Formats: sequence, structure tokens, C-alpha cells
Amino acid sequence: MNLTKYPLYIKLSCILVCLISIGYLLVLGKDILISLAFASLLAILLNPVSLFLENKLKMSRGGAAGVTVLGFLALIALVFYILGAQISGLASDFPSFKKQLFSSIAEIQTWVSQTFHINIRKQMDYINSAEDTLLNSGSSFVGNTLIGISSALFSIIFVLLYTLFILIYRSLIKRFLIGLFKEDNSDRVNDIIEQVQFIIRKYISGLLIEMSIVATVVCLAFWIMGIKYAFLLGLLTGLLNLVPYIGIAIALILSLLITFATATGIKLFLVLITIVCMHLIDANVLLPVIVGSKVKINALITIIGVVIGEMFWSIPGMFLSIPIIAVLKIIFDRVESLKVWGILLGEEEKPEKKLKKTKARAEQA
Repeated sequence: MNLTKYPLYIKLSCILVCLISIGYLLVLGKDILISLAFASLLAILLNPVSLFLENKLKMSRGGAAGVTVLGFLALIALVFYILGAQISGLASDFPSFKKQLFSSIAEIQTWVSQTFHINIRKQMDYINSAEDTLLNSGSSFVGNTLIGISSALFSIIFVLLYTLFILIYRSLIKRFLIGLFKEDNSDRVNDIIEQVQFIIRKYISGLLIEMSIVATVVCLAFWIMGIKYAFLLGLLTGLLNLVPYIGIAIALILSLLITFATATGIKLFLVLITIVCMHLIDANVLLPVIVGSKVKINALITIIGVVIGEMFWSIPGMFLSIPIIAVLKIIFDRVESLKVWGILLGEEEKPEKKLKKTKARAEQA
């Protein structure tokens, strides 16, 4: 149906209905769509490894895909094992943490009593009341936590299974995508598929490089300062930094809490300064150079995409928003009627590049 002959309000109404329908379907099917989205990204990242096993070691496609997924699972398990080993060491510092916590509470109570003239007995009444409320809701909190952990484990299992089957049936999926369109557009569709794989692979590799740099710098800084559990804190900061915006805040809070149990006030200040400075360097140098160079999306669209992703799919949506926008930009740039939207998503061209393009067009004319 050609909408160009219809009035503007009809076209806007059709677009609005389509957007609402897509949004409803995204929310309704978020459980399976999130797993499929992560599996697709993971399959794109691991595809070169699977191809290497097939071509160089002459393995079957199913065997190569299985070995690749198992290798990735082993790598993830190793990271969590290291984290678990480091976290278990915190148990030895629990008595000192408890002692320092009670000491700090006593100091805060004295300060509140002197500043706001609220005696310590009334403060203890407030604390006991809050404690009773917390204990009453404790069972439901524990239940929700266990349900959340179980759901996350099942999601990881399904993501790995989807990744395995996407790697096995990747040729079939590619032929299906090409077959959806007319034969005249097969070259363009094939080009879009190749570009999507290239950009997504570069984007994920850029994120991993960024995470490694952040974790290494924080580890070294904390080790030089004599912060206990420097390796654990650095690794946590690097991993949580992958979560846009809120990840670094969570890393800061956890680092301050762990350091609070094992060090004095000056080291708490050093931890705060280190993570804040690392975040500023990461946001203004590492992210634009390493990750931003892989995905040419302007900052405004990035922020809007992250917010919309969180609205639809919460934290997983924040992860997936940028890759999805990158895929949309690749499609928009290669479809004539959608190129204007590709311009909106991309970065503003520098005057030098615009001048070169103008000269090239003049020479062609």
C-alpha cells in the first residue's frame, strides 16, 4: 500500500499504531526476545571461532558450535570462580566489619544527638522499629531473591542453547532472511547481514577491551594504594562498568563498603577518588575512542535508546539498546526511503568530510 497519496494525519496514525503494536509485542514477549537477542549477539561474536574449528580442524558444524559454546561457558565459569574465591575471603573480615559498623553507628548517633537534639534512646526506638519491619518483610525478600536467581540461571541456559542452534543453523537463517525479500534486493540484504555481523562483533570486542582496561587500571591503582581485595574490587568495577550509567555507581558503593570493613577513612577517600576519576576517563576517552569508533551513533540517540530500553526490558534493555540502534542504522543507511532516519541516528559529519563529498559530487557531475 502506497501511503504517499494519503493525508499526513493518516500516515501519522498508521505509524503510531505500528509503534504501539511493536512496543506491546516487545513487552509481551520480552522473556524470549531478550534471550534471543543476547544469543544472537553471542553467536555473532563466537562465529569466527566456530568457523576456525570447521575450516582448520575439519570439525562438523554441530561439533564446532558445541565446542565453541562450551569453551565460552568454561571462560565464564572461570571468571565467576575467581570472583567467588575472592568473595569468600571477605568472610574473614566480617567480625572487623561488624565492629567498625557498630563503632560508626555510635559516632553517628552521638552526632545526631548533639546536632538535632534527638536522644540516643529515641534513635534506638526508630532503629528497632525499622528492624522489625525489615524482619517482617524478610521472608518475601528472600523468596523474591531466590526466584530472581533461578530465573537468571534458566535465562543463561536458554541463551547458551539458542546460541548453539544459531551457530548450527546460521546458513539456514541467512537464506531465510534473504528469501524474505525480492531477488533484486538479495545483494543489498546480504550486504546488510554482513555489515551487522561486522559492526556487532567490533562493538562487543570494544566493550570487552574497555572492561579489561578499566579492571586493570583500578586493580593496579588499588594495589599501589594498599587497598585490600584490590583484584576483587577492580574486577567488579570492570564487570559492572558494562551496565550503562548505574553500573559504576553500584561498583562505587560496593568498593566503599568492602574498604570500610578493612581500612581507615583516608583509604575510603582514595577509593572514591579513584573510581570517580576512572569513570570520567572511561566516559570521555575510552568509550568514545574504543567503543564509539565501532558504532557511529550520536550521544543524544544513545541516551534516548538506553532510557527506552530500560522502559521495555529493564537492565537487559540497557545492554541491548545500543546494538539494536546500530543494526537499525545499518538498515536505514542502505534503504533509500529510510536514509533520513540513518542521518538522525548517526554522528554529525565534520566540515572537512562534507567538503570532500561536495567536491566528489561536483567532479562526478
